[in-house]
Amino acid sequence: MDQLATKTLAEIYLRQGYFQEAFEIFKALAEKDPQDMEIQKRLEELREKLHPPPVRLPYPHTKEDKIHHLEKWLENIRKRGKN
Repeated sequence: MDQLATKTLAEIYLRQGYFQEAFEIFKALAEKDPQDMEIQKRLEELREKLHPPPVRLPYPHTKEDKIHHLEKWLENIRKRGKN
C-alpha cells in the first residue's frame, strides 16, 4: 500500500466519498513530506469531515425564554395538525 499512496489515489478516494481511506493516505504522505501545504490542507479538511465539532444549539436559559420557546413549539404543532 505504501507504494500506492499518492495524492492522486487520495483524491480519487476523496471524490468517491471514502474519507477515511483518503485521510490515511494523506496522513502517510504528510509524514513523508511535512512541508507540503496542500497535503496539510487536505488533512485538516478531512479531520473536520471525519470529526466535526459539536453543534451548539441555542438553549433558553431563563424561565421566560423557556416558556416562549415551548409556546413556539406548541404553535408549530397546532399548525401541522390543521394541515
